[in-house]
Amino acid sequence: MPDLWSELLTCLDLRQRPTSPASGAAKTRPATDGRRRETLTVYEGPSQRLDHGWLYGGQLLAQIVRAAMSACPAKAVKSLHVVFAHEGKGDSPVFYIVQRQHEGRSFAALTVTARQKRDVVATAVVSMHAHEDGPEHQTVPGIPPVPGPRHRTDVPILPWETRSTTDLDSTDAHPPDYELWMRTPRVPEDLHAALTAYATDLSPIGTALRPLEGFGQSGNGTAFTSATITHSIWFHRAFRTDEWLLLRHHSPLVAHGRCFGKGDVFDRDGTLVASFAQEGLLRFRP
Repeated sequence: MPDLWSELLTCLDLRQRPTSPASGAAKTRPATDGRRRETLTVYEGPSQRLDHGWLYGGQLLAQIVRAAMSACPAKAVKSLHVVFAHEGKGDSPVFYIVQRQHEGRSFAALTVTARQKRDVVATAVVSMHAHEDGPEHQTVPGIPPVPGPRHRTDVPILPWETRSTTDLDSTDAHPPDYELWMRTPRVPEDLHAALTAYATDLSPIGTALRPLEGFGQSGNGTAFTSATITHSIWFHRAFRTDEWLLLRHHSPLVAHGRCFGKGDVFDRDGTLVASFAQEGLLRFRP
């Protein structure tokens, strides 16, 4: 496998398609009523060459964030809801068709369609917001200190430092909770949201498996089949991924071949910076 960190940074450097107008512009299409106008921009992103050959959903999440930021640079991504429509392949680039539904002084709304060859692999609705000051308040449980170096864990698809006191590959029965600390190498400010989106797709299904004795995350493809169906992220505050972040997962439900999980992202001081939720496919083999 190539250097995953360098390859991931390359994947996040989207290229505006030459069929689109020059950077900073977008193709304008008037609506049929002659009043409302929509803008369309297309970006291309390479795919990670992972050993299993399929497209990791976190790559799509991260590139959708980057596409939205490129199309609407005056605002930050506030939230996104993504439907994974078709399994993608790691040997082909992904094209992101970004359509502005609304852009005002404070908010913007975009739709993003991710296509690979002839397939739509994901669709997203993205909300963006210009920075505003105001009173702040949060009500969340306290967080523990960062685990020591002996709790370093190898998460193959995350090419940065991670620590946890929990093993998602364990096949013993445990409560459906999982805490993962992570810290990336230093990166520019415009990559923090995308890198966090990338990480949030990894562990919700593994967390859902924890109460089921005999099953661990590493059993995907043998003991069970899993995939992301929908994924949502909300970014609450500015933050950095090159400082410690805690991804706190909880899964309240496994039923009817699906599972549901949710989580929060905290900085080292306990500030809630993002939240996420995921519905996953989870089919157990006889």
